[in-house]
Amino acid sequence: MRKRTSDQARGLALCVAAICAIGLPGLAFASETPLAPPGLEFVFEEAVVLAPDVPAGTTPKGRRNIIPILGGTVTGPAIRAEIMPGGWDWQLIRSDGCMDLKADYFLKTDDGAIINVINQAVLCPPADGSKPAITTQPVFEAPLGKYDWLNRGNFIGMLVSTGDDKSPGVRIRFYRVR
Repeated sequence: MRKRTSDQARGLALCVAAICAIGLPGLAFASETPLAPPGLEFVFEEAVVLAPDVPAGTTPKGRRNIIPILGGTVTGPAIRAEIMPGGWDWQLIRSDGCMDLKADYFLKTDDGAIINVINQAVLCPPADGSKPAITTQPVFEAPLGKYDWLNRGNFIGMLVSTGDDKSPGVRIRFYRVR
């Protein structure tokens, strides 16, 4: 058994050496070539209508809160849609004072396509007590065709609260990372 393990390890080492010597000669390492910072391209903005929050209680991970998503609008250069009612924002207020946010909801475009959005963020209050910027990491699942570009990009969102306790809402501007 030891012989086979030794042979396997030697074979793996030879494969790695071959890949490095033959398969990756054009790979530039960060120390040789500086990477350009990414750019952002605006893709759309959501105006989301929310219901008042529903406390779900304390769990071993922290205090849970649910915010039902009632609807809203989506406008952008390549998409017009409504936010379908029935989604939710599932919040976890952690013991360190940070909050994990995860929203799951659907868009229905003006031409009938249904797009799932899962949007996540971690929000930690700054030490100086100022209001933090909320940057989200959305993932889209769109049908193949006109909106397939949402499946194949990296995106970020910038979220701000709107409304008040009786009529809560958020505005999220989504950008494709270039």
